[in-house]
Amino acid sequence: MSIKTALVIGGGIAGPTTALALRKAGIEATVFEKHSSSAEGLGGVLMVAPNGLHALSIIDLEDAVSDVGQPIARMIIGDGRGHDIMKFGGIPGLPASRMLWRSDLYRVLRDAALAQGIRIEHGKDLVAINETSTTITATFSDGSAASADVLIGADGIHSIVRRLIDPNAPQPQSDGLLGLGGEADLQVPGETDAIHFAHGARAFFGYWLQPNGRALWFSNLPHKSFMSTADARAIPPEQWLARLRDAHAGDTPAEDLVRHTRPERLFVLGSTDMLPEVPCWYRGRMVLVGDSAHAPNHSSGQGASLAVESAVELAHCLRDIDDISAAFGAYEQRRRPRVTKIAQEAVRRNRHKAAGPVATAVMNLIMRLAVKTILTPEKMFGWIHGYRINWDEHEQAVA
Repeated sequence: MSIKTALVIGGGIAGPTTALALRKAGIEATVFEKHSSSAEGLGGVLMVAPNGLHALSIIDLEDAVSDVGQPIARMIIGDGRGHDIMKFGGIPGLPASRMLWRSDLYRVLRDAALAQGIRIEHGKDLVAINETSTTITATFSDGSAASADVLIGADGIHSIVRRLIDPNAPQPQSDGLLGLGGEADLQVPGETDAIHFAHGARAFFGYWLQPNGRALWFSNLPHKSFMSTADARAIPPEQWLARLRDAHAGDTPAEDLVRHTRPERLFVLGSTDMLPEVPCWYRGRMVLVGDSAHAPNHSSGQGASLAVESAVELAHCLRDIDDISAAFGAYEQRRRPRVTKIAQEAVRRNRHKAAGPVATAVMNLIMRLAVKTILTPEKMFGWIHGYRINWDEHEQAVA
């Protein structure tokens, strides 16, 4: 029996994307979001890489997302003292990545979903599910319920659906870093199509220039214990800026960027989370997509792009494979090896962010040597950024 309807739990980035991909596959989906209002105006900055843009092209949104993002075609890695170690241009034949506010990406996805008649219901906090041989029913905290052929958990790194699939599923973990950022009242030399990264003596930082010439920046401060966003934001921004000035003393241009950031332009995220590998992506008529299934740490630069890829690939499998379990199995087989490898690579990079002054100096020396011999954009990023989903290919069940 073919799959015709779906309940999508979660109205952030993955939820509307999944609903749009399902619509293209001929499956009607309704999105249920627990918060009473939309996420417009919320969140920080993220990057959509070329592979994410390609996945968006399948649901006809590459241009709309590109239009609200800033093209980032080059990556420059420095030593923290203002000296460049590596410069990577884009991979030939691929579009530039796009740096954009999460709220802008959300708005594009939500508007596209609504324009296609996809319902997005707010104030729907999932509390229970009931499965039969033919359907799955979700019950929400307001007493309402909805039924469909399948239920898709797109409810993020703290997913309720993940716990319903497997009560013993892993929970998010801190990766040992705090995420902070800001907009500096300072113009620094450079081009707007490049993002700069540097391992400072005590903290990792990055920045890029906006079209107005002002820099947006971020810093990853080593921090062993977990600190929630709420706890981090309870600390006055003036105190965070003082700590950041100490952490980046002597770092160029991080020290100046922090010093020229007003408290009201500081963004505080708290501990940057990652999700350990999730053993069970599906059970019965339930399946996970996006951060509920795979949430690599922020060093990957792939969170949003992988979520879009998985949403499209899930719809691809549900379109072509009538048996629900077989469709879910094919989807997991397609996605798990890739997202696991990307997550592992990000963990390795993250360790260097808290390496300490001596180890950082040694690492910078090694990178200088490597860039002259073995490191190229194609070797480092080709397999990630060049990934393509063949939507026109008929998906096969797992043998």
